[in-house]
Amino acid sequence: MPSVAQSPELGEPLDPLPREFAALMRPEIPGLIKEIGVEIERAYPVYAHLFRGPHSDAIRQGVEQALAAFVDRVDHPGTKSALRDELLRQFGRVEAYEGRDLDTLQGAYRLGARIALRRAKSIGRTYNLSPTLILAFADALFAYVDELEALSREGYLAVQSRAVCDVAALRRKLLHLVVAGPPLPRATIAELCQEASWQLPAECTLVALRPPATGVLQSRLDRDVLADLSLPHPHLLVPGALTAERRAMLDSALAGTPAVLGLTVPTAQAAHSLRWARRVLRLIDEGIVPDAAAVACEDHLTTLWLLSDPALTDQLARRELAPLDGLSGTRRERLVETLRVHVSTRAPAEQVGELLGVHAQTVRYRLRNLDNHFGDRLLDPDRRFALEAALRALHLHGRKHPD
Repeated sequence: MPSVAQSPELGEPLDPLPREFAALMRPEIPGLIKEIGVEIERAYPVYAHLFRGPHSDAIRQGVEQALAAFVDRVDHPGTKSALRDELLRQFGRVEAYEGRDLDTLQGAYRLGARIALRRAKSIGRTYNLSPTLILAFADALFAYVDELEALSREGYLAVQSRAVCDVAALRRKLLHLVVAGPPLPRATIAELCQEASWQLPAECTLVALRPPATGVLQSRLDRDVLADLSLPHPHLLVPGALTAERRAMLDSALAGTPAVLGLTVPTAQAAHSLRWARRVLRLIDEGIVPDAAAVACEDHLTTLWLLSDPALTDQLARRELAPLDGLSGTRRERLVETLRVHVSTRAPAEQVGELLGVHAQTVRYRLRNLDNHFGDRLLDPDRRFALEAALRALHLHGRKHPD
C-alpha cells in the first residue's frame, strides 16, 4: 500500500487516498446502501414514507451514486458525475416540497458518513491498513459530504426561490405530496389546492414517463393534470379515469414519449398507481412486456403479480417442479414446456401439439411421463394452481427452470 500524503482542503480532489483503496471499498457499496437506509430510517422516521413510496428507487439510486462517485474519484481523481449531482439536487427539492429545513437531510448525510467510516475502519483491521490512511479517508469523506450538502442546498434553494404565486411550482409540490404515499397531510393539501386553484379528485391515474421527457408538450395537457418532467423519473397525475377524451389528450401531449398508464385508484393510493406503472416500465426495458408508445398497466396485472417477487417465485418453481429434478437438461425442458401449455390451456393432446409444434403422439408420451413424475399433484386444484403460476412466471422470464 503506498504512503498517504496530507489530506486535501475542502473541494480538492481525493488524490491523497491511494487508488488501491478503491478496490477494497467498491465491494462494500451494496451492503452500505442497505445499512445506511436502515440506520437513517431509525434515526429519522420522517423519511420512512419516502423509503417505501414511489420514489424509493430514485432515493436508492441517489445513495448508490453518491457512494459510487466517491469510490470512482478515489480510483480516478477528478471524476465527475452529472447523474449524482442531479439526484442530490432532487433530494434538496424534496425537502423543500415537504416543508422541512435542511438540517434533517444534512444530519442524514452525516449519519451515512459515520456508517461508511465505521465500515472503513473494519476494512482497515481486516487488511492491516495504517491509521494514517483511515484518518485520510475520514478527512476526504467528510469533505465529500460537504459537497453533497452543497448540491442538495442548490435544489432546496431553487424551490424556495420560486415566488409563492408560481402556480406551476405549487402544482409540482402538490404532485409530490399526493404521490409520496399515505397519510396525506390534509391541511397542507387543502391549502395548496386553494392556492394552486386545483381541486383534489376522489380518484386519479398516474402516468410514468421514460426519461428524459423533453418531448412532452405541456401546453397540450389538460389544465387539471399535474406534471413534473424535471425529475429523474418524470410522471403525470390525471384526475379521474382515463376516458377516451383523456387518452386523446395524452396522445397529443406526449408526442411519442414512451409512457405507462397506471391504474385508476383513490387519490390516497396514488403512490401505488405510480409504483405499478414504473414497474411495468422496467419490465418493458427487460423485454418482458412488449413496448409501445403508451402501455396500460391494466393489461399486465397478472404479469405484475407473478413477477412482484422473483426470488419467491423461484422458490415456488423449485418446489413445484421438484419431481423433474433428476432429469437431464433437454428432457426436463421439453417436459416443463409441455406441462406449461397443458396446465394453462387444458387442451387435448392435438391442440397442445399444435402449440408446441410437435406430433400429438409425442404430447401423449410426455403427458404419461409427467403423470409418472407428478402423480396426483396434477389433480389437486391448489397444487395445479401453484404449478401454473410458477410455470407462467418462468415463461415470462424466458426460463425453463428457476435460477
